[in-house]
Amino acid sequence: MSTLKYSRQRESIKQFLMQRRDHPTADTVYMNVRETFPHISLGTVYRNLSLLAELGEITKISTDGPDRFDANQEPHYHFICRHCHAVLDLELPYMEDLEALAGQAFCGSIEAHTATFYGLCPQCREAAAASDQLA
Repeated sequence: MSTLKYSRQRESIKQFLMQRRDHPTADTVYMNVRETFPHISLGTVYRNLSLLAELGEITKISTDGPDRFDANQEPHYHFICRHCHAVLDLELPYMEDLEALAGQAFCGSIEAHTATFYGLCPQCREAAAASDQLA
């Protein structure tokens, strides 16, 4: 396997994601990285996000809306709003014992797990409650 050539654009994309906790879309990454690299294309941003995800340096989170990206590689859980598609980190301890429990019901080897929770984020829940009061 050949060594991956260093790219200032790719490094800028990764650094941008590392400073964020809001799981931005590729379009958001593009708009912000363009401030440093005005000639970068949206395709270059998508290719680099895919490469970084493939390398395990970031996580791609699929939603019913656009994909989101997360540079936090520590085990943690996500919440996805079913209305606005926001992705939020849940302040919930990672449950390593869940892997052992699952292993008891599975003949193979379980090494990790992910869990995503769905519902309404605080803003969408508040808006829904307000519209119910007006109806």
